[in-house]
Amino acid sequence: MDEDIDHYVILGLPSGEEGFKLSEKEITKAYRLKALELHPDKRPDDPNAPANFQKLQTSYQVLKDEKARKLFHDLLRVKQQKLQRQSQQDSKRRRMMSDLEERERSAFAANDASAKATSEEESIARKLKEEISRIRAMHANKSTPTVTATMKKQNGVGETSNTGPSAAEKEKMLKVSWEKGGLDYSAQRLRELFETFGEVKDVVIRSQKKKGSALVVMATKEAAMAATGTMCGDISNPLLVVPLQPAVATSFPMAREPVVPQRNEELVGAGYQAFEDSVLQKLQKAAERQKQGNKP
Repeated sequence: MDEDIDHYVILGLPSGEEGFKLSEKEITKAYRLKALELHPDKRPDDPNAPANFQKLQTSYQVLKDEKARKLFHDLLRVKQQKLQRQSQQDSKRRRMMSDLEERERSAFAANDASAKATSEEESIARKLKEEISRIRAMHANKSTPTVTATMKKQNGVGETSNTGPSAAEKEKMLKVSWEKGGLDYSAQRLRELFETFGEVKDVVIRSQKKKGSALVVMATKEAAMAATGTMCGDISNPLLVVPLQPAVATSFPMAREPVVPQRNEELVGAGYQAFEDSVLQKLQKAAERQKQGNKP
């Protein structure tokens, strides 16, 4: 029965008068620690884990609610007084075993006090049960974001999206490639080179045998467009920079005007690789000519 549960003990807190002095902040802190310990995800092999976690939530809501907590304290007080009276009655009975008349008077007085205490206990227990039902109904359709957030933070798990980057995000991405035979490029070196065009959000190196390649994510579409088609990097091993997804034109052609598709929009599969190789060869020949021209 709910009225027989000590909600302070469920949360791992001291009960009685000491529990009555606890602040709401201390109760919340104890609840969060206990929730992490009793959460069903932490106890996959325990069939009672959901019920224990539900009991913990109910105890927390009772102690968090001012009216329910006061009724619970009244119930604890009445039970304590009842135990004290029973203890006193037993002591009196032992002292007055020799006097039957006195023992009978004490028994009648004790029965009267016990009946009164039982009536008061039943009344408070009934009110507490009503408050618990109200709290459960109020929070039936609500989740527990605090516990979920705390567990995610402890386990290092964040919210992830199952969808890929949008078209607008792809317009900020650049595909960068270079020959493996010459000077190699690290993620830090690529970041430094592309920061001349704008803020760089991320650099991802893709390992290949014959060619080096990377995906550079710029902060804005304008920065990505500024870096597109630019020869940058070391002159002995220049970088080929092409957009991952060409930007969509904002203006529409006039009527009857032929629309000429861009070259790199038509390149896919092997055709794209051939175009990339051709541009790299031209860049390398230009670098060699520049070196020969610089020799005395």
